[in-house]
Amino acid sequence: MALPLLPGNSFNRNVGKEKFHKSQHWGFCNNVSMLVSEDKPGIGGELLLGQKMQPKYSVFPKGMGSDAPSWVAFDKQVLSFDAYLEDEVPDKRQENYRIRCYKIYFYLEDDTIQVNEPELKNSGMPQGTFIRRHRISLPPPDDDQFYTMHHFNINIDIVFYGRTFKIYDCDTFTKNFLKKIGVKVNPPGQCPEDPYMKMRRETLDCREPLRPYESFDTLKQFLEYDRKVLRFFCLWDDSASMFGDRRELILHYFLSDDTVEVKEVMLHNSGRDPMFLQRRKLPKYGPPGVYQPGQITDRTVLNMYGGLRVNRVDGYLLDKYMLGKVDEEFYKDSDLFIGATINVWGRKVLLCDCDEFTKKYYKTKYGIENFTSIPCEAPPPPKIERKFPPYTGFGSEEDSLRSCIGLVLKPYQRNFKKFMEKDSYGNISNTLRFFGKLFTHKCADLNRMFVISYFLSDDTISVFEPIERNSGITGGKFLKRIRVKKPGQEVFKSELSEYIKAEELYIGAKVNVNGYLFLLVNADEYTLNYMETNSDKFPMSSIELILEKLKEEESKSGEIRKVFIAADSKHRKMVDYNTFRDIILSLTVGKLTEHEVITLARHYQVPEDTRPDMNVLMAQAHEQLKKNTFENFERLIATCVYEDREKKKVLPSKDIKRLCKSSRLPLTDDLLGSILSGFKDSEEQINYESFFCALNWRMNPMPEFEAPSYLKEV
Repeated sequence: MALPLLPGNSFNRNVGKEKFHKSQHWGFCNNVSMLVSEDKPGIGGELLLGQKMQPKYSVFPKGMGSDAPSWVAFDKQVLSFDAYLEDEVPDKRQENYRIRCYKIYFYLEDDTIQVNEPELKNSGMPQGTFIRRHRISLPPPDDDQFYTMHHFNINIDIVFYGRTFKIYDCDTFTKNFLKKIGVKVNPPGQCPEDPYMKMRRETLDCREPLRPYESFDTLKQFLEYDRKVLRFFCLWDDSASMFGDRRELILHYFLSDDTVEVKEVMLHNSGRDPMFLQRRKLPKYGPPGVYQPGQITDRTVLNMYGGLRVNRVDGYLLDKYMLGKVDEEFYKDSDLFIGATINVWGRKVLLCDCDEFTKKYYKTKYGIENFTSIPCEAPPPPKIERKFPPYTGFGSEEDSLRSCIGLVLKPYQRNFKKFMEKDSYGNISNTLRFFGKLFTHKCADLNRMFVISYFLSDDTISVFEPIERNSGITGGKFLKRIRVKKPGQEVFKSELSEYIKAEELYIGAKVNVNGYLFLLVNADEYTLNYMETNSDKFPMSSIELILEKLKEEESKSGEIRKVFIAADSKHRKMVDYNTFRDIILSLTVGKLTEHEVITLARHYQVPEDTRPDMNVLMAQAHEQLKKNTFENFERLIATCVYEDREKKKVLPSKDIKRLCKSSRLPLTDDLLGSILSGFKDSEEQINYESFFCALNWRMNPMPEFEAPSYLKEV
């Protein structure tokens, strides 16, 4: 009888105890350090309640192999066992139990076990992984231990979580491994047949047909050519029939089962069904006759007993001679090619073209190289010329024509896009201005000058005469802005009149404006630039065409050079325009017009120096600096010396400009940029001392100059 655990009635259990340390969590398993906190003892190394001492040494002798850990030595090595389980089926008449087959995998690297059930079609049960991979403990009372490889063999029962698995076989690797470790392998057994599966197999066997059966293997063709379709672009010309027309079709040939589908290329709101022929086999000689049901079949079965009621399987026989069989030929891929005419149930369809996959297929299988397409577009219908009544003289010709086009009168719409593109905006006037004079024999009109303006936005012309004092002629508007018809046209006619175009205007041309003949003698700078920019529309301003004409006079090149040298008396290698014009006109003898001579002279003219004078720029800068009393030049030079780390007395122009802006130098950006460009060297560097000394209006004054117009502020 034990004493009660009360003060004064118990003994000190630590009497004579010398170890009071706490056991560590780490240890060694298969020569690998790992966490062993589950098996650690209590304080001082004493076992806890219910804890068993693990053997320090193995019962098996140490082999001669390496000391590699198990997860390295047995990596990817698995023992495979075939087992079955008798699963009880309650409350079912057809079966009392069911045989379920399993695969048991034992992983040697970590002694884990996995149980899988092979999937059976239409089983109605969840199959696959039955027990996931992990270490499984032995059944009680040894549930503190785990299954090892020594617990497995053939023709034994093994229990996993209360379910008894009967192992009846294993693979060759498992047998050899068990023999190597000294396990005597039992002879393999047999898995019993599932009674329910046996009943189902017998039921299905009873449902098989009693007649002879001949299989047609089309699976290979389906697997090889599934989703592979030949596409042809076809034409069915039905224009010969009443209300018929030409129809464009697309033929699809399915290589998987040799069927054909035809679709029609539909126009918008055509009202037709796009499906021309549903997918089916297409007979070559359709439409066929009317046949009785069962007359067209793949096979013929003969009844040996005739009308006698004899239930015997051997009473039916296949007719291998195919007596009375209706032969039908269907279109194959070898019958389809570009240019072929096929019979689609009595309709002659022409194959005109095919896609790239179809071309590649025929090139690979049949070696066809020619895939010239046939145009399938219908010829354009004959254009019926529409006749209009002649112009009545009321209103404009366009307005009178609109009354003949429709019942609802609508005003004439001018080319709004052209008007928006060619209308004047900003500095772009889109107006060609020529100077002309009257071509007349009247002495009073010989010296009259006119400004002829052509507006590109609406092809209108206006004529203005400059007012000249004491000339005896009232100047001003000579012709308001209207479109001018070409001379010699009939007034009352059905066609629209032709008007003067911009391409017909050039220097030297004669223009008839409502009976007045004008000779164009000059043009403004904008007009000449516009015509040279659009030289494709204005051939008189095309330098390429002018040079082609001059190449015809190549034989006179020596003479031309001598004439120009003689005209250049000062040896400046340049002549004035009048001398140049006289020489060119005398040598070409009427091959060049006045406008072409001007274009040639403008192309080879001496370029004008548009750069402003530095003295003028500095004078204007000094004037601005004086007005704002700016004199901080010494400070600017000191700042530049501080920025000049290499002491070269030069800085980049952008740094000089930045310093001027930060110091609020009272100069405009254009003026400052022009002055900086005059002090730049080849490396975009500026000597800041010379630059700011030149700007110092008190130390280096400049005479006052009048600024040019392009530098004056508006």
